Amino acid sequence: MAITALPEWSPLLRERIQQRVGDELVANFARDGAVCIRQLLSADEVALLRAGIDANLATPSPRAKIASRPDDPGRFFEDFCNWQHIEQFERFVAETPVALAAQRLMHSASVRLYHDHVLVKEPGTRQRTPWHQDQPYYNIEGRQNVSMWIPVDPVARQATLEFVAGSHLGPWLMPRTFMDNQAKWFPEGSLQDLPNIEARREDFPIIGWEIEPGDVVCFHMLALHAAGGVEGPDRRRVFSVRFLGDDTRHAPRNWKTSPEFPGLADELPAGAPMAHPLFPLLVV
Repeated sequence: MAITALPEWSPLLRERIQQRVGDELVANFARDGAVCIRQLLSADEVALLRAGIDANLATPSPRAKIASRPDDPGRFFEDFCNWQHIEQFERFVAETPVALAAQRLMHSASVRLYHDHVLVKEPGTRQRTPWHQDQPYYNIEGRQNVSMWIPVDPVARQATLEFVAGSHLGPWLMPRTFMDNQAKWFPEGSLQDLPNIEARREDFPIIGWEIEPGDVVCFHMLALHAAGGVEGPDRRRVFSVRFLGDDTRHAPRNWKTSPEFPGLADELPAGAPMAHPLFPLLVV
């Protein structure tokens, strides 16, 4: 499977964007680096995504990993870059209004798919997602980008994704491994270290939302974010999809990025636009 042509966006989808992604929300995204678009998705679109996540869980890719410790009573499952192999993910990206919403939020004429990321916390998972920025782990540079965090299950406020408002304006902070806090990307000391946000939550403008299926949380790749574990009998299945705008350029790294794109540096030079079949153009 591959997205080989620009999707044809219907007037009904464009009208939904006008209703759900208004000027105030776009301004809030520029100010805070994160917003929640309430009920952007229809019940059928959520069902399509839920089926894709369940297909991913049934047949994980070689990139899948368990991001919780062995003694965790739950399980935190992650997998990456499966839109070319899971039909529901490809259809979701090309047939729902998420790319059009990205265009509005990024103030970008064009929208490219970057990658997809499935995150599932099973009931009772204690493992937190620690505070971090995404962009330092990636092989890209540029300001026009947006990630969408899309749960297909209700998410309580204590288990949701939350953000430090305004942190997307910089600086870049040292990326570290989530399990053992190692600096495996940028050399130790080359970037400012992350403050201890959990120890001083009252000192930071933390925002987050209780989520119902159909809601879409959107955030800039430099926005500091974290999420709690999952208490009680409910699971938290999330599809996250990342989009790139006009100014994004390839930034090959001397280390393994997350996710990794093997061989891409041989086909796409440093500083080049992300014009490659791995990153199909969705809006222009």
